Amino acid sequence: MLIPSLIGTALGHTIDSVGEYRLEIGWMNEPVVSGETNGIELYVSPLEPGLELEEQQFKDGVTGLHKSLKIQLVYKDAKIMLPLSEDHNIPGKYYAFVNPTSSGYYQANILGNIGETTVSLSMHPPKVEERSYIEFPHPSDITLTQLIDGHTILLGEVNKLKESAAKLENQNQHTYLNYVGIGFGIVGILIAAVALKKSNKI
Repeated sequence: MLIPSLIGTALGHTIDSVGEYRLEIGWMNEPVVSGETNGIELYVSPLEPGLELEEQQFKDGVTGLHKSLKIQLVYKDAKIMLPLSEDHNIPGKYYAFVNPTSSGYYQANILGNIGETTVSLSMHPPKVEERSYIEFPHPSDITLTQLIDGHTILLGEVNKLKESAAKLENQNQHTYLNYVGIGFGIVGILIAAVALKKSNKI
């Protein structure tokens, strides 16, 4: 596996060469963040004679490479082989969908053939940022600890509500009994008043 240095970038893409061909890779959607479906873009075109690599532009793209080239995406010890699809609107452009689940730097190994030229090239697309980089106002990812803490708080609030409801129920029962006692007292006073009035007439 050839491990060339990062030679140049354009529009957030990485540019390198193999044989007589210019290769450019980058993410389809930038800024790229972890946990969102994205894809690696690959542009292949002939090198222009007499120009330094930094001066080379993508033009006259090489078509028909979706079967002869593949991208091996590497993150630490994890690897995945991504088949390429050809962009029918831009000759020489290819893409491979992927969902980078972790933030950090990925390595893209371009493997296969461009005509008679064997390709075994390591390239490095821009860094994948943490998803919280674009989340507002709060990150949506919840850790297990946060879930447990939230569950504990919720149980505490439920218990408080139960205790409040029980106290309120007891208070209501006492209030009801007080009202009944007052009612009986009023009835007793009325009966006594009527009886006193009758006794006065007698």
